Parts: sequence; C-alpha cells; structure tokens
Amino acid sequence: MVIDLRKCIGCRACAVVCSDRNNVPSDSLRKVVDCGVLGPEAPKRVFLPLSCMHCDKPPCLEVCPTGATFRRPDGIVGIDEDRCLGCGYCEMACPYHARTIFHEKLELVISAMRSAAGSEEYPRQAGVSVKCNFCLPKVENAAARQMKPGVDPDATPDCVLSCSGTALHFGDLNFPQSNVSRLLRENKAVRLQESLGTEPSIFYIHGI
Repeated sequence: MVIDLRKCIGCRACAVVCSDRNNVPSDSLRKVVDCGVLGPEAPKRVFLPLSCMHCDKPPCLEVCPTGATFRRPDGIVGIDEDRCLGCGYCEMACPYHARTIFHEKLELVISAMRSAAGSEEYPRQAGVSVKCNFCLPKVENAAARQMKPGVDPDATPDCVLSCSGTALHFGDLNFPQSNVSRLLRENKAVRLQESLGTEPSIFYIHGI
C-alpha cells in the first residue's frame, strides 16, 4: 500500500468504513492521527493514516505460539482467529501498536450495536487478536476471478475505496507496472520505523 499524505484530508472515512466492515470500535484496526501543521516553507496540516504495516519480517509472527499469525505469499499478514489463544504476545511484539484483543463484554456491546450486513458477514470473536488484513476476503483469489487488487473494486480494500482524497493506493509492489510501483518511482516515500528491520509494506509519500 502507498499512502499519499499530500492528499489525506483527515476525513477518517477509511477508519469509519474499516470499523463498520470488521465489526470493531472506531480507530481499532485503522485510525488517522492529526500530526499538526508541518513544513517550514509551505506549512500544511498533516494527517497520518495508521494500521498494520504488513511487514516483510513481522515480529508478531515470530512470537505467535500457535501459528495463528501468518504471512501470505502476496505479503498480507493475517490471523487465523480459530487458532488464536489471545495470549497477547503479538500485541507486545508489534512496534506499530496495530493489534487489539477485544474481551467478551465489549464484544457483546459491539454486536448489539451493529446491524449492518458487514457485522453479519465478518463476525468478531471475543478474546482473540484482530488487526487489519487488507480486507482479505475481498483480495484473496482475485486472480482466479480475473480481478486486480487495487484496480477492481471487488478486489480492493474498503479503506482505499472510501478515501475521499484518493490518498490510499493498493496494489502489487512486486509488479513494476502496478499503480503503487509507479507512485514509488515517481515520488519520494518513507516507511515508519525502518531502523527496526521489520520492512513494512506500507509506504508514505510526504512531500515535506
């Protein structure tokens, strides 16, 4: 994923649709941080969308005792909720604070509040770790359906589709002709906490 911070207006549409689709409280799996006004020459208010970084070397995967955390060949890091013990090791290991464990009482409240189809389609289990998975049910088997993630809406994460500023871009970073690869060639981008060696697969174009 490539996020163009020059275009993010802080509307939080991505966080809202993520909450609705995944049946979790707002700002749980995806949030937008107001970083304030930055830039010495042309000051601009900067907003920073945050979620799981889908690292190439995810520390959460290394500490998972049951193999519930997995990394797909396409780079998406997911969780098998049926194998998750809720031990919290992954929460402690993640330097991006991208994992959450919802406990039963909170889950009951959430389930009672949700009436949209999204909550029925993607129910949440109590006591297990949850995180952004790039709307994996939409993305997986895209090739078999002759669809391109990041191009075809039915194979693209909802946060990308809902972005009113067109700041979020999704695609295959290993394919030179993809939209995200082109953006990285044409713009200067950074990744968060690269010094940790986790090799995040989310890049930020900042323009500052």
